[in-house]
Formats: sequence, C-alpha cells, structure tokens
Amino acid sequence: MENPLDIELTEEIKEALQNSDQALAAAKIQEYLEKGKNIPLNIAITGESGSGKSTFVNAFRGIDNKDERSAPTGCVETTLEVTEYPHPNYPNVTLWDLPGVGTMKFPADEYLNHVGFEKFDFFIITSANRFTENDVKLAVEIQKMKKKFYFVRSKIDENLRAAERSQREFNEKNTLAQIRENCIQGLQKQNISSPQVFLISSFDLHLYDFHLLEETLERELPEHKRKALLFAMPNISLEIINKKKMAFQDKIKHCATLSAAVAAVPAPGLSVAVDVALLVGVVTQYVLGFGLDIPSLQRLAETTHVPFQDLIDVIISPLAAKNIQNINVDLIMKLLLQCATTAGLMVAEEGSRFIPVLGIPASMGLSFMTTYKGLNAFLDMLAEDAQRVFKRALGLNTSV
Repeated sequence: MENPLDIELTEEIKEALQNSDQALAAAKIQEYLEKGKNIPLNIAITGESGSGKSTFVNAFRGIDNKDERSAPTGCVETTLEVTEYPHPNYPNVTLWDLPGVGTMKFPADEYLNHVGFEKFDFFIITSANRFTENDVKLAVEIQKMKKKFYFVRSKIDENLRAAERSQREFNEKNTLAQIRENCIQGLQKQNISSPQVFLISSFDLHLYDFHLLEETLERELPEHKRKALLFAMPNISLEIINKKKMAFQDKIKHCATLSAAVAAVPAPGLSVAVDVALLVGVVTQYVLGFGLDIPSLQRLAETTHVPFQDLIDVIISPLAAKNIQNINVDLIMKLLLQCATTAGLMVAEEGSRFIPVLGIPASMGLSFMTTYKGLNAFLDMLAEDAQRVFKRALGLNTSV
C-alpha cells in the first residue's frame, strides 16, 4: 500500500508541472527523494577513560583516527564534554561521544541528565577490559529511563593478542567465548539481567561481533529508524551490502510510480526530463549508501591501508568513483541511451503522446518501465561494485 505522503507529494509535483512551475516541481521532487533521509538517529557512546569510545565513533563513521573530523583519541580521557559527530554521508545519523562516567563529578542518574539522555535512541557502554561499577550504575539508570543499552568490549583484538602470548594452547574461538561469558557473569552478579555484550575491534569491524551488534540494533530499533541505521553502517560484510541493496530496491516502485504520474502531464519532452532528473537523485543515494563516492573511497583506503587506486581499479560502473556533483543529467542520459531497452522505451513514450485517447495512459506505463528498469540496472551495477571494493579492501578475490 502506497504511503499517503508519497501520494500527496506526487499530486503536488503533477500540479506544479501542469502550472508550468518548474522550480516548485523540482523542489517537490527533491523533497520526495530526501524523504526518509531526515529521520534522526542519535547514538550515545560512553565508557570510562581509555575504553575506546572515540575510536569506536570514528570506525562506525568510516573515518580514520587521524582525519581532521575524527573524535580525538588517546590513552587519557580526551572527551570532557558531550560532543556530536555526524556521519559524513548521512548527517541525520549522529554519534555522540560522552565523557566517561568516572570523569564526571555526578552520580549516574545526574550524569544522564547532564548529557541530555532524552535525545539518544540508545546507549553503547564501552570497556577495554571488564565493566566497572560505574558502567553498571549507568546501565541501571538507563534502564529506569526505558532506553536501550548495549555493552561493547571495544579492544578485543588486544585482548586476544595478550591471551595468545600467555596461553600454551591458544584457541581464538574458545578465548572469545570465555571473555564473553566472563563479561556476562560479571554483569549479572551486579544485577544486570540478560546483559547484551558484544566483542569488537574498532580497527577490524568485519571481525568478531560487530555484525551481531548491527543485527541486534536493526531488530530492536523502531521500524522508521532501521533504514537510517542501515545506510549509515560501514560495509563490514557482503550481507550488509545486500541489505542496503534490498532497502534501495524497495523504493524503486515508488520512484517509478512518480515517473508515471509525471508522464500524465501532456507536455512533450517533460516526462523524460523529469525521469532523468529523478534518476540522478536516486543514483546519487545509491553511490553514497554503498560508499562509492570519491571521499568515501578515500576514507576506506585510509582506514584499511589499501591504496586508493587499488580500490578504484576494481570498480566497473561509470557511476561509481566520482564526486557526487559529477553524477548529473548528461551522464544518466548517456547511460540510458546506451541501453537498447531503456532507449527504446524513452522513444516509445514520447511517440505515444500523439496517439489520441490512449496516448497518455500508454506513455505513463512506458515512463514507469523506463524508470523501473533503469534504476534496477544502476542498482545492480553499483551493488556489484560495492562487493568488489569490500573484497579488495580485505584482500579477497574480487569476482562477484
């Protein structure tokens, strides 16, 4: 069933076009494309000094610790005030680096009021080793406020290296299970029932429990917040890339319906012009969502220490590895005309307008198919590129 807001926006776009108000139509189309990108998601990251809060904030946003926009890191407490760090591609998703509870001169309940707990969707409580009394007190107070919280052991790579040096017969799987169980038991002894504990290395998010954290957040967030989280997530697995593709795919029918509605306006050439402008906006979202724009690829090269050119070399689509402003009407039109199917549909749509009575309904159907097929083709290309880039960043075989 189509969203009433989608129907209302579509009607407003049609009305603007019928009144020859191109500027208003363009603004409404942009509103249609941006709908959903403005849903705020505020994630609080807290923990004691040296627990790896800031490194986790940077890793989640796909930013190297040395980047000028990164949260400052260090072996001493570097977060003395509540500091916001918007996602570079999705500024509606904000990670908040909070001062460690132990660094503040407040009890846990006053601490939450001080940092403004009501604006956060959930809390991640980090620790480099075992969770402290302060961590537990904070969790209890968060629970009273009816907010979600998750425990993250944020330096599990260091813990494993230390275990390997000290154990005669080291087994990574058994060691991870033991660390997790020790954390859970320790929290339960301090009256935290069913604590959710995730073992993470902020330098290797594709390893250990980050995917479990993502799945848990996706399951427990309200439905309207889930896609905001998904698109902001770093591509830490092929499964994440596939989830993003499916989420984008869900919107294609709505875009094609808008395209068909515009085709009902009896103005030769107008429908194709709007279709191509619509495709530019949607494809731009694909490129940003998959992290295939130049700034995102540069950040990936910095965080994975894989040469930027190596990532570029595995990209096939002419839509990827570009600055966003270079994804424009000329490029999309060129690619549509290179495809015999979409080119034929565009020509047939314009020709059908001159058929009495049946011409407009026919052009609406053809416009729907042009947008539908075009977006599916572009999405397939970009998803495959995202898979290749992910594999290259991990040193895997890049065949899709």
